[in-house]
Amino acid sequence: MKQKKYALVGTGGRAEFFYGAIARDFRETAELVAFCDINQTRARYANTLLEQKYDYHPIDLYTADQFDQMITEKKPDIVIVTSVDRTHHRYIIRAMELGCDVITEKPMTVDEHKCQEIMDAVARTGRNVRVTFNYRYAPHHTRARELIRDGVIGEVTSVHFEWLLNTQHGADYFRRWHRDKRNSGGLLVHKSTHHFDLVNFWIGSQPDTVFAFGDLLFYGRENAEQRGVTSFYNRATGNPAAVDDPFALTLDDNPNLKAMYLDAEHEDGYQRDQSVFGDGISIEDTMSVIVRYKNKAMLTYSLNAYMPWEGYRIAFNGTRGRIEMQVIEKSYVNAGGDKADEGALEGKQIRVFPMFAEPYEVDVEEKAGGHGGGDPELLNDLFGEPAEDPFHRAANHIDGARSILTGIAANQSIRTGMPVQVDSLIQIPSSILSPASSVAAAGSLSR
Repeated sequence: MKQKKYALVGTGGRAEFFYGAIARDFRETAELVAFCDINQTRARYANTLLEQKYDYHPIDLYTADQFDQMITEKKPDIVIVTSVDRTHHRYIIRAMELGCDVITEKPMTVDEHKCQEIMDAVARTGRNVRVTFNYRYAPHHTRARELIRDGVIGEVTSVHFEWLLNTQHGADYFRRWHRDKRNSGGLLVHKSTHHFDLVNFWIGSQPDTVFAFGDLLFYGRENAEQRGVTSFYNRATGNPAAVDDPFALTLDDNPNLKAMYLDAEHEDGYQRDQSVFGDGISIEDTMSVIVRYKNKAMLTYSLNAYMPWEGYRIAFNGTRGRIEMQVIEKSYVNAGGDKADEGALEGKQIRVFPMFAEPYEVDVEEKAGGHGGGDPELLNDLFGEPAEDPFHRAANHIDGARSILTGIAANQSIRTGMPVQVDSLIQIPSSILSPASSVAAAGSLSR
């Protein structure tokens, strides 16, 4: 393969997943040429990690207002976008306009207006956008797709999906910029985009109608006051009031968090260790969603962000039986430890319940790496020499849009109390509706 050049914008906690992989595993096929960030202290720290952790040469640094200059001077083939979610569309669109393809962290963007702008830019420029849905690549998720594809339970008629975030990982979204819905779209967009994409991928369809409830029932000052809490603080680091709080995150206890955030505060004022029981939280922590799909299948989905264990339960009901999957994941704080621990498995089980036969457990291949072993395969797909994939797990802009539109519709339903027709949110130009879309391809695998 010809070596491709990559520039990355947004050097926060998620960025190392990408630049570390290039520096460590894909030097023959990929080259890092530049970092771009609004915060140069954080960008310099990313360069330090490149040199000291990955034995890679330092690369040029650009500020956010020098994004165009970076593209002009460094001429990357592909721009990797790992900035704050609400800014994804800005860099995705401008990179395409300047002649680059794009790899973007999920979610692709946070609302229907920004999503429409991305769709229009793809049609206008003819460039490619990849969305990094690593959960598709996890062996147990691929196995579920294979079972459904092979008709083990017939046609899927309904899916029940319960996701639990625990009091370490779940709480972390309420400490940082995600707590402001303008930044993240809330957990139904930022986090659930993974889950809604998986359902699209598994059943080979796309959302049609969405209805949802959601509320802030555990985190936030008002909820804490109702439980009898009387001691409050704004941030944890260096604060005696946070010493006995099990939800507190102190940045100076972790060298990576200190260098990436605490030492960088003087530039942009961002505090990574805010109290989860403070004011100003505008996202929900308790959510329930009902979705009807184009193929008439139905989804009941719940997400709770303050549970005693981390993981999920899924059941697929079909015309010939039922599949049940339970997964327990390791807890994780973003940028607070080994990337391989993110979404790593502590236990998993897939069971098939045929309609007129004995139930049985399904063997699943064990693979190392984060997100249940999916991360290494995704990274090779992005930066290495991808193998032929009969499951079409590589996700494009259409997949990225369809995943977030479920969450965007759910947010609208929460606001209005009414069901939302997904097709009313955006118009996807016909010129970019390609059969190569992985949902369309997955659907073609069905009976």
